[in-house]
Amino acid sequence: MKGQIALVGGEEFRLRCEEMDREIMRASSQDPVQVLIIPTAAISDPAKAANDGMAHFEKLGAEAKRLMVLDKSHADNQDLVKSSRDAGVIYFTGGSPGHLLAGIKGSQLLRFIMQAVENGTVLAGSSAGAMVMGSMMNDPAAASGWTDALAIVPGIVVLPHHEMSNPAQTGQQVQIQLPSGLTALGIDARTACLGRPGSWRVVGSGN
Repeated sequence: MKGQIALVGGEEFRLRCEEMDREIMRASSQDPVQVLIIPTAAISDPAKAANDGMAHFEKLGAEAKRLMVLDKSHADNQDLVKSSRDAGVIYFTGGSPGHLLAGIKGSQLLRFIMQAVENGTVLAGSSAGAMVMGSMMNDPAAASGWTDALAIVPGIVVLPHHEMSNPAQTGQQVQIQLPSGLTALGIDARTACLGRPGSWRVVGSGN
C-alpha cells in the first residue's frame, strides 16, 4: 500500500496532539492536506466529535470536513461514500468499537477507503478507531472477551489508553487470553504508531 496507517491511543483532537497530527498530515503528501473526520464510533455525540476534529485540524492548516456515517446504512450509501474522495487523511474518532465495527465491516465505505489507502491516503483511527484495525479487538460481550476485527493491520491487537494500564499485568492477561501469533500493541493517549505493516514509528507525546 502507498498510504500509511495511524493507530492513535486516544484523546484525539486535544492539546499535545498537535505534533502527532502534523506528522500524520505530512504522511499524506498533500498540500494543503484534506482531512475527513468520520465519527461513527462516537455514539453519544457524533456531531461534536466531528466538529472537534474539524476545528483541530483546521488550526493545523488542513482543509477539514466531516462525513456523518453513523450506521451500516450510511456506510453503504453511495452518495455519502463518494463524498469521501480526495481526502489525504481519513480519520475515525474514538467511541464504541463494537458500533464502529458493525457499521463499516463489509461496507462500500470501507472498500472505498482501502482503495484510497492503496493510492496514498493516510487512514487514522483513535481508540475505537484504532482497535477495529487489528486482527482482533476486545469485546466484553464475547465469550472469550475478544472478537475478530477488520485486520487492516494483520497480526495485532490494539490496546488504547495504555498509559492507564499496568504493562506487566496487561502483558500477562493478553498472553493467556489471546491466540498465539498475535502481538498486543499498547498505545498511550495522544500517541500514534504511524506507518505500514513492517515499518512503524512512534509519534506523539507518549509511548
